[in-house]
Amino acid sequence: MQEGFRLWANPSSPHGEGRKAKQALEDARDRIKKSLGWDGEIIFTSGASEAAAIAIHGAHADRRVTSAVEHDAVFLGGLNTFDAVMPVESDGQVSRGAIYEAAGAIGTAPEERDWRTLMCLQHVNSETGAQLPVSGGRTILSNFDSVMLSDCSQSAGKLQLPDTDMAIVSAHKCGGPIGVGALLVRDYKLLRPGGGHERGYRRGTENLPAILGFAAALEEGEWLTSPAQREAFYAQFDQALLKFDQQVDFIGALTHPSLSAQAQLIRLDAMGFAVSAGSACSSGTLKKSRVLDAFGVDDDTAARTIRVSIGWNTAPEDLERFADAWVSLT
Repeated sequence: MQEGFRLWANPSSPHGEGRKAKQALEDARDRIKKSLGWDGEIIFTSGASEAAAIAIHGAHADRRVTSAVEHDAVFLGGLNTFDAVMPVESDGQVSRGAIYEAAGAIGTAPEERDWRTLMCLQHVNSETGAQLPVSGGRTILSNFDSVMLSDCSQSAGKLQLPDTDMAIVSAHKCGGPIGVGALLVRDYKLLRPGGGHERGYRRGTENLPAILGFAAALEEGEWLTSPAQREAFYAQFDQALLKFDQQVDFIGALTHPSLSAQAQLIRLDAMGFAVSAGSACSSGTLKKSRVLDAFGVDDDTAARTIRVSIGWNTAPEDLERFADAWVSLT
């Protein structure tokens, strides 16, 4: 990032300083693509919310559908745009039937389908850690000339990206700086141009220092915990953990037997632990989580449920201290 601040110029400027900045920008683009294993294009943004807006509103699509458990950046960002909302089963999955129905593929002969559907289906849910069937959904959509947009903010840099046409990623979710992200696109033809930067698909000058920090975080960030340690951490909470068929080892939702989520947050914060109720973007509210509701969690359980995430810099001793602290809450 310090190198990026020294290269102060606008990467779109034709003068010498601008060309230096442009070279650093394109080098970072290649490094990020390599780190993520992405062979398509990258549009740098100010974060996941902007990436979602570009994809949802800029996609060449006649229908737009979403799952009921998407992050607010997707669900609320496209609220007046979506034609259908797919329900999620109690096991955390979206059924094949729901995907077919949402894509408008039921009851219509193939030769009569002249529309393209954009389907928003996140890779990992930010509140529960449930993994959704992105790759399977894209296989279905490919039969109808339709497009999959997957919010990979929680998984990029941690898991292999799913098979998708477009992916939303965020730097600070994998140890990079806040305020930068990207929209990964298989082909620019999926989108309408919408600005003067990033090949004409983004408004606003690129944040070069943050983009360089994003690249460095993906290349250098190493977890202090192993997969086995993370799995053992969540396993010890047994019945308190909301469980799903497919679940990651770095996000979990814990339900306390008696304390409200807000009381847990206050007590744990005083002990030095940063947890949340719902997504971080909405954890300041006292409303029931829209996402937990969509997963079929009853009101009483949801009111006592917090999200506990393990970051790249969470140490094994942090996990031990948290387990002791949570059990001590009464």
